[in-house]
Amino acid sequence: MADRRILTGEKIVVEIGNLKIGTNHPPVYIAGPCSVESKEQIMETALTLKEIGVDILRGGVFKPRTSPYAFQGLGVEGLEYLKEAGEAAGLPIVTELMDEGHMDIVAEYADIIQIGSRNMFNYSLLKTIGSLNKPILLKRGMCATIEEWIMAAEYIAVHGNKNIILCERGIRGYDNYTRNTLDLAAVPIMKKETGLPIIVDPSHGTGIRELVEPMSKAALACGADGLMIEVHPNPPCALSDGHQSLTFEEYRQLRRNK
Repeated sequence: MADRRILTGEKIVVEIGNLKIGTNHPPVYIAGPCSVESKEQIMETALTLKEIGVDILRGGVFKPRTSPYAFQGLGVEGLEYLKEAGEAAGLPIVTELMDEGHMDIVAEYADIIQIGSRNMFNYSLLKTIGSLNKPILLKRGMCATIEEWIMAAEYIAVHGNKNIILCERGIRGYDNYTRNTLDLAAVPIMKKETGLPIIVDPSHGTGIRELVEPMSKAALACGADGLMIEVHPNPPCALSDGHQSLTFEEYRQLRRNK
């Protein structure tokens, strides 16, 4: 691992409004649908999650899909819907940035900019967002080693932005029973190596709705600073990732059993 590093392990707390991510007490809950599908869908989700208990509203508007025929997101229109829903519920929002061409408008609307698994290795994009004065949620690449993940965070930090929240979302293994293999050992390792706050995404980490709650508990038990959970008003009708999305009632149960 590189000897010269900006992120040396000294504890960093990322602040979004009144939220402090990195203190571990209490954990931060980020929830919402994989994709913003309509104004009505995201507004219903935001207001319901607020009532149940959530800190940050998530929703994808630019979607990196494996198939070019899959739903690609609503783009800027979806970004406007997400922002409006967040404001109505009094919640900050996080959404994914896929390319530099959308950076200015995503930075204008979003409180946190997510760099997804597929873009963890997009070093040009990482350099560019390093110049922003905006919290960055950096997801682990689906095949990334610990060192590669650390170096991705370094790309952002070395260009001036240390407001980085790491997200463990599972890595690909040889067993395809689950969507990915959720590497919870990465939680204490990354905290020790970088000092950055880290959350866990058990939805992508397992790809199985029934595993989201037990793996959420496991994530918090090993020191995660929060959770990122996919929740949809009607998962069977979701345009993306419905099989791993919780219903409102399932999310309520998860919060009740935390």
